[in-house]
Amino acid sequence: MIGKKTLESKPIPAAKVREIFDEFKEKHELSYEQNLTLEHVTSLNKLSLEDTEKLIEELEAYVDYKVAVRVADIVPRDMADLRLIFAKERNAPSNDEMKEILEILEKYEIKEDE
Repeated sequence: MIGKKTLESKPIPAAKVREIFDEFKEKHELSYEQNLTLEHVTSLNKLSLEDTEKLIEELEAYVDYKVAVRVADIVPRDMADLRLIFAKERNAPSNDEMKEILEILEKYEIKEDE
């Protein structure tokens, strides 16, 4: 059957999901589940898509892409929150690297609720 096999799986940031849904919403009616997803990513989305992509690029020097997306979506502002993100990771960054990650995150301004 067509569409029953996953060819590629790659995490995308909440900002990108929101952009996809906004474009889709212009031409189609969103289902209940799609509306819930849009509400969720809208509340989660703290940075613009451009800033999110730049941040992920910078974070990839310290962590893999999947974790960089998670950090970019959450945008933790202190060491405790950052440690929670890495709690289940096998190759968590060192304390010095986490401090550098926090310095990178501080450069980005969080959007206010729309």
